[in-house]
Amino acid sequence: MKIPLILSMTIAVLSLPALAEVIPLERAHSHNDYTRKVPLQTALEYGVCSVEADIHLVDGELLVAHDLDEVEPGKTLQSLYLDPLKERIEKNGGWVYSEGISLTLLIDFKSHGLQTYEALKPILEQYKDILTRFTDEEVTPGPVTVIVSGSRPKISIKREKVRLLAVDGRLGDLDRSSPNLIPLVSYSFSGAFTWDGTGPFPDEDQAKLDDIVKRAHANGQRVRFWALPRPSKSWPILYEAGVDLINADNLDALQRFLLKQRTEKE
Repeated sequence: MKIPLILSMTIAVLSLPALAEVIPLERAHSHNDYTRKVPLQTALEYGVCSVEADIHLVDGELLVAHDLDEVEPGKTLQSLYLDPLKERIEKNGGWVYSEGISLTLLIDFKSHGLQTYEALKPILEQYKDILTRFTDEEVTPGPVTVIVSGSRPKISIKREKVRLLAVDGRLGDLDRSSPNLIPLVSYSFSGAFTWDGTGPFPDEDQAKLDDIVKRAHANGQRVRFWALPRPSKSWPILYEAGVDLINADNLDALQRFLLKQRTEKE
């Protein structure tokens, strides 16, 4: 018998390990999280603190999928991410994991940016009690921080005096944009570096990577790279350079890697 989506999600939430057993991994990013057998919940089991969801605006609904022909009724941003996060936060004293750790929900706009943004705004208003709030002057942290990527209408978002989301920037936003608007800078690894995953990491690439991280951190921004060549080879390079979010499809391997780094530094 096929279990309805909402019921299966409820079962997944109830079957999560005790929160005390989960070690939050603030540098772990679940790439294309929605493709997992149980979106969001699998990442939470591993202590992941950043998850990625692609959305399409279809008949007024924000449906989660990579491509438009893959959307399914009921698989909305609310049902897969916002509702389960709100429920978990309410059961866990106001936080996803422990106090002060905000989970990043990276929403990648796959449809028309401005229209998608206008559809997203009233939805986020329904969850404003759990979301980080941004103004030009200050950031008020919440248990969930929404950052939009892809076809995001940066100028329209910037015009808002109070925002329940921020913008995922690119390398051109280093040194030029306020972290209150663009707190995260993401870029394709192959677009930034020459290394293809074989042999040692070139000195020129290392110098560029160090410069990107240094400039971002000096401006109060975090850094992420996608499309990593040979993740097991890339992760140590990114980790040592101070890259804030480590992209992963294999969460089990990333968890083992990050916990090993933590143990070795203790």
